[in-house]
Amino acid sequence: MDNRAIGVFDSGLGGLTAVRRLHALMPDEDIIYFGDTGRVPYGTRGRDTIIKYARQDVAFLRQFDLKAIIIACNTVSSVALDLLGHENDIPIIGTVEPACRRAMTMTQNGKVGVIGTAATVRSGAYERYLHHADGSLTLYTQPCPLFVPLVENGRVQRGDVVIETVVAEYLAPLKEAGVDTLILGCTHYPLLEGVIGDFMGPDVTLIDSGAEAANLASTQFDPAGGPGKTRYFVSDDPDGFDQLAGLFLQEQIDVGAGLVDISSY
Repeated sequence: MDNRAIGVFDSGLGGLTAVRRLHALMPDEDIIYFGDTGRVPYGTRGRDTIIKYARQDVAFLRQFDLKAIIIACNTVSSVALDLLGHENDIPIIGTVEPACRRAMTMTQNGKVGVIGTAATVRSGAYERYLHHADGSLTLYTQPCPLFVPLVENGRVQRGDVVIETVVAEYLAPLKEAGVDTLILGCTHYPLLEGVIGDFMGPDVTLIDSGAEAANLASTQFDPAGGPGKTRYFVSDDPDGFDQLAGLFLQEQIDVGAGLVDISSY
């Protein structure tokens, strides 16, 4: 039995979709979540800035007694996973590999789409993994820079003309290419699953990268004794985080996020 907590971090609220999956799979685990809401989004930043932010996020989480950290941010997973893994003596789990593994088991026609932030797409992480693992796959990538700010502002519902218009514009090339599997390469994107699914059609399988990272984590450790407790921390606007957290977690809870001066780490 290992009662140490699991750390989870993201640039904002999106990583809560991974926490939601952890709650379902590992209800006895303690979780420490950090959302860098003061510097969201990471996906528009350069590589050096992303690495700097990621190191600070990890440094904050390492104050706690952790058995692992989940990078619930595809941008950081794509750019800095290997670096963070070398710098830390506990497992660091990213989103790219587990999402790719799931996509390879689901595709029927070998055409896989990946949507993500500009930095995630620019990194080429998904191409490197999938082409190395299965050279027969054809990969189509599409940056979707407006998705994160729209999700962070709650614009996620079917019938919202703004998000439906943006989804159609971004995803039209992938639909025309005939992808049958689409990796949601940002943990904010599962909140758009209904709108994305409506546009892509019922024959396209959507892969939730955050949930896949949580699935992998659930197989890696001895279970805790429970009952699990989750603590939340942010770098800006804890009240705003508290108000939107239920949307991502799909449950009404008293979040009570703590405020962190992340620049001091």
